[in-house]
Amino acid sequence: MHAVWTRIARHAARFRTASGGNVAITFALATLPLVGTVGFAVDYSHANSVKAAMQAALDSTALMLSRDAATLNSNDLQTKAKSYFDAMFTRPEAKNVTITATYTTTGGSQVKVDGAALVPTGFLGVIGYQNITVNGSSTTAWGSSRLRVALALDNTGSMAWDGKMTALKSATKSLLTQLQSAASTNGDVYVSIVPFANDVNIGASNYNASWIDWKDWDEDNTTTSCTGRRGRSCKTVPLNHSQWNGCVTDRGGYNGPTGQDYDRNVTAPGSSAASKFPADQDDNCPVQIMGLSYNWTAMNNLVDNMSPAGSTNQPIGLVWAWQSLVGGGPLTAPAKDANYTYTDVIVLMSDGLNTENRWYGNGYQVSTDVDKRMYDASRNGEGTCANIKNAGVTIYTIQVNTGGDPTSAIMQNCAGGPDKFSDPSKFFMVTNSSGLGSVFSAIGTNLTKLRVAK
Repeated sequence: MHAVWTRIARHAARFRTASGGNVAITFALATLPLVGTVGFAVDYSHANSVKAAMQAALDSTALMLSRDAATLNSNDLQTKAKSYFDAMFTRPEAKNVTITATYTTTGGSQVKVDGAALVPTGFLGVIGYQNITVNGSSTTAWGSSRLRVALALDNTGSMAWDGKMTALKSATKSLLTQLQSAASTNGDVYVSIVPFANDVNIGASNYNASWIDWKDWDEDNTTTSCTGRRGRSCKTVPLNHSQWNGCVTDRGGYNGPTGQDYDRNVTAPGSSAASKFPADQDDNCPVQIMGLSYNWTAMNNLVDNMSPAGSTNQPIGLVWAWQSLVGGGPLTAPAKDANYTYTDVIVLMSDGLNTENRWYGNGYQVSTDVDKRMYDASRNGEGTCANIKNAGVTIYTIQVNTGGDPTSAIMQNCAGGPDKFSDPSKFFMVTNSSGLGSVFSAIGTNLTKLRVAK
């Protein structure tokens, strides 16, 4: 027994003075920070993924709650928030999820939804961190933010092909439903509709208005009246203006746009003929435009009555969409309340390239002169589009190209907002009429998101 203990003591003394294991011990100690760093990166990346999913679900929950938050008590608001969130947040690894919803009317109505959860770690547990906390917040505000949307819709003859007019009607009515749903009260969202071809129809009932220019119309619409014995004394006189069909063409001088710019602006009509809206008895007069309104039934009825005919003049559709946002002539734009912020938008949809306006083109071939009234690349992009965006209006453009036409550079350059001369994300190309629905829906989603505060 004494020999055994002596041997044990001898080996213990050798271990105490040995240095051969230092490298292994040092390596083990040095590995700890390395493992911790790698573990942190892996666990943090996972937690960040959960956080992104949580934020998306919070955004959707806040939007959905805004529809009826004003009618819910606190308990019901919490219950609906949890129900909406649970339906969209599919990350079962997140634990102890808490959702808190609040509704306030201070500074405008708003719903705020806060969320938090614990995400278990895989590596960091070895250094004592069992969970990572993730959280997020989303606020939907309304009442302090209002939306005004002008729809400039191509009603030309080529819209009769490939089911485009049918698709346009369906897509527009779906968009109107989206916009109506975004309004909590009447006036939160206004919409105007401007069907256009070569002309636009501002309503035949306005034939006595002082802001109409009759010179061209009187020359083109006449009747011959004969008097005297056997009707030998005849003279040609203009038709009564009450027989006008309501169409107007581009504003400006009679010999073309040189020296004037009324066709590219919304300057109020004055005493000069160039500033007034020229009456035109176009055989392909589209249905009458509708100014800013929240009469959703009337807007849907207008869309149902649209019919394809005539040639393409996108600039006149654009400028009248802009006119509808500011008012003037036959249109009245409701005054803006200083207590609210407003977003003004034009959506231009066309299936063709510009072929004819008051002065240029034959209605069949592309007219670069018409294009230049809309966007003049040789003059740094001046034209209707630039004037609209400089006025603080955002333009979305949609080219429906089922016939293999070239991509419209004009429509691409026209798309954008006040802070950007052109924005590719606001130009859409559709090569099949069935694609109109998804594009209008995407634009509607973008517009309704403008009412999300943060």
